[in-house]
Amino acid sequence: MEILIISGLSGGGKSKAASFLEDIGYYIVDNLPAEMMAKFAEFCASSSGRYDRVALVYDVRAGEPFSLLIGTLGRIKTSGVNCRMLFLEADTKTIINRYKETRRMHPLAGKGLNVEQAVETEREMLRPVRDHADFIIDSTSFSTAKLRSELLNLFGDQKDRVGLQVNVLSFGFKHGVPLEADLVFDVRFMPNPYYVEELKRKTGLDKEVHDFVFSFQQTHDFMEHLKKMVSFLLPLYAEEGKTALVIAIGCTGGHHRSVAVAHNVAAHIVKEGYPVTENHRDISR
Repeated sequence: MEILIISGLSGGGKSKAASFLEDIGYYIVDNLPAEMMAKFAEFCASSSGRYDRVALVYDVRAGEPFSLLIGTLGRIKTSGVNCRMLFLEADTKTIINRYKETRRMHPLAGKGLNVEQAVETEREMLRPVRDHADFIIDSTSFSTAKLRSELLNLFGDQKDRVGLQVNVLSFGFKHGVPLEADLVFDVRFMPNPYYVEELKRKTGLDKEVHDFVFSFQQTHDFMEHLKKMVSFLLPLYAEEGKTALVIAIGCTGGHHRSVAVAHNVAAHIVKEGYPVTENHRDISR
């Protein structure tokens, strides 16, 4: 059984860390008082494996002396439980900017302190906790993906290291751009099979429509540039730690051109060695 206590500065990244750890199988409990941690550890130990990996988020909201946390940490360790502490921090300027972006109030700001004073006060209050941490992460320069990657390195198993999954999606602009799209490409410049009577009621998955769309030099030129861009971007997204990428290809109605191009792009990505799902959102509309 493993218990990980997540502590650190408000705005240091504790909530995001907890979310990432939950994704890889940790049971998360937020703001559990230190005095309850030892009893909770006993409960988890007797749960027949249901709570083998637990992460407890602890910060100034507990409103109790931090010496209680340090003492509890020692008691849990001596009981034979694998108990470690992760401490997250960032520089003061970064934390202030994060609070500005989220428009949230620092938990100590209500005590007559401005944000900068609150951050420095909390930093000093938490110094004894930091000194007892097994892992310290300074998230000042971390992107969300970088923080996730760091946590995977520290606490993840090989099965948690999911590579980049690509979803190639065709759609029609008249039905709206997919909100989940990371990259959007517009192929409405291509000649439209809709205006060819024998192709009108077919889709881009039919050979006749595919052959029509790819019978024009501009389509081949576009595909050459698009494939080069995709081949360039995919390893960079993977290196950054991104696990899901949605590439959306749009035409007017989502029946012909976008479908044919999306199918072609998906086949290219398979050759590049990435797992791909192919979806055609508006093909039946």
